[in-house]
Amino acid sequence: MNGNPVNASPPNVGAAKLRIEDLRDPVLTDAQRAALAHAERHPADLTVDAVLARARTITGLDDFGSDDFVERLRVWLDEIRLDPNRTALAGRIMFDLCVKYAANRLRITGLLARHPKIHDQEIVAPLFITGLPRTGTTHLVNLLAADTRFRSLPLWEADQPVPDRGEGPGVDGVDPRYVRCDRAWQRMRAGNPYLAAWHPMNPDSIHEDIELWANDFAGYNIEWIFQMAPRWREHYLAHDQTSHYRYLKTVLKVLQWYRPGERWLLKCPQHLENLGPLMEVFPDATVVMTHRDPVGAVQSAATMRAYGSRTAYRRFDVAEILEYWTDLMERLLRAGVDDRHLVPEGRILDVYFDRFMADTMGTVEQVYRHAGMELTERARAEIIAYVDAHPRDKHGSMTYDLRADFGITPERLRDRFAFYLRQHPVPVEVR
Repeated sequence: MNGNPVNASPPNVGAAKLRIEDLRDPVLTDAQRAALAHAERHPADLTVDAVLARARTITGLDDFGSDDFVERLRVWLDEIRLDPNRTALAGRIMFDLCVKYAANRLRITGLLARHPKIHDQEIVAPLFITGLPRTGTTHLVNLLAADTRFRSLPLWEADQPVPDRGEGPGVDGVDPRYVRCDRAWQRMRAGNPYLAAWHPMNPDSIHEDIELWANDFAGYNIEWIFQMAPRWREHYLAHDQTSHYRYLKTVLKVLQWYRPGERWLLKCPQHLENLGPLMEVFPDATVVMTHRDPVGAVQSAATMRAYGSRTAYRRFDVAEILEYWTDLMERLLRAGVDDRHLVPEGRILDVYFDRFMADTMGTVEQVYRHAGMELTERARAEIIAYVDAHPRDKHGSMTYDLRADFGITPERLRDRFAFYLRQHPVPVEVR
């Protein structure tokens, strides 16, 4: 990032095609400039003690349960605190996120102490969707979640699984957690006007279960939020993730206790490299794995991470960001290829994006058959109603240019994924 960014008006996000023209030399919006300036005036205290103290104050609780999370929390904070190239805004966002997750942890631990029978809840035959970002996982999980028999995870609930004691719906019948989540979504849209087109995070959208991992200070969530997190990546790769799947299962029991459903429907790309832990903790799970040209996934992730870097870093290198996310995507796919034998035969279904888009209901029917569920007329009607209400590219469609933005050809990038394409010969989409 070179020079001093100047003010800019937000892009025309209502346009059919959206293109980030200033990826290498950012032109900040007024909202981005204001956020950076405010954070400089109010820097965060990126220490474990400060985070935990704030979480205790917010909740009035003090039992975090097992303290093994403290080490992971420290690594998260150090990711920003020890990097002089990070902005004060990155520090403020990290502090607020850590406080949110620590407060959630307090609420979850407190609820389990008051209602220990929650541990007796059974999570039966959950359906996990996994695959690289931009391969149809979000669309598929939202389609299936329209079937009200599924117990899915809307963002407002993932954001704060347990309400504060004494907190309930307002006079309008709306849960205060929904209201808070919606306010956060509006702030995010102001900070990143492309976000709705790339990955909507409105309160009732079905979200990834990685958000529940975060309450255990686990998972790759902070890599998405902070563009790159090399210290955390090293820590993550050095540790087995089974304990975090157990924590996920506990939080699912909490949510199910509040609002039951016939069967859990969950999704997250990170399951690709954790099929062993997933099956150990959820031995009766069914896995749906989506497939698409991996170059599309890489260019999408790297472009949006580079866009986010304009407020997260003082200076940044788009080539470094591309390499980081190429490596992450390659790692996920290698693990998905190497470890798929850990899922019992007959319990994993491959869904190819081109076929999914060409025959949406046919793909849905295939998923139901594989999961051993009846696609009832009511479920079919609910899914069709969702499709009608959510046209593709409702908020515009992002366009990308690997050559112009990153100085690399799609063919050269695709070579990194030859091992995957031999097993899953998906159509080439990025040329």
